[in-house]
Amino acid sequence: MSTEFPTKNGINRQWHLIDAQDVVLGKLASKAAMVLMGKTKPSYTPFIDAGDHVIVINAAKVKVTGRKEEDKLYRHFTGYPGGLVEKSLKRVRAEKPTRIVEDAIAGMLPKNKLGKQMFRKLNVYAGDQHPHAAQQPVALTIK
Repeated sequence: MSTEFPTKNGINRQWHLIDAQDVVLGKLASKAAMVLMGKTKPSYTPFIDAGDHVIVINAAKVKVTGRKEEDKLYRHFTGYPGGLVEKSLKRVRAEKPTRIVEDAIAGMLPKNKLGKQMFRKLNVYAGDQHPHAAQQPVALTIK
């Protein structure tokens, strides 16, 4: 009996819809990362991108616990001397709410070419509307 090995043409990708309203950010990110990597499928292979597509709606209404709203910082460097920019989660939520969910999920994916390829299958929207109705996404609940 031989083991089934997934090939590029033999991978069946589905679309999943996650509603982030009142869901804790870490639980949402870990579930979405598992689906993007393909770990929920029996044909999971660590070095092949066999994961599904994920749509996250209501990203602006995601919940965080504790004092993260004021204490958690998002940093990026502009490339100039003294160019470290720090923004609190509260400010990032006001300016670009999709970044909160995108950064959390990206942090749980592999840090290589394969992880970037997996991240491209993620679509995050601040509101409850998305343009992927034709793909017939299956609702994914997070407890």
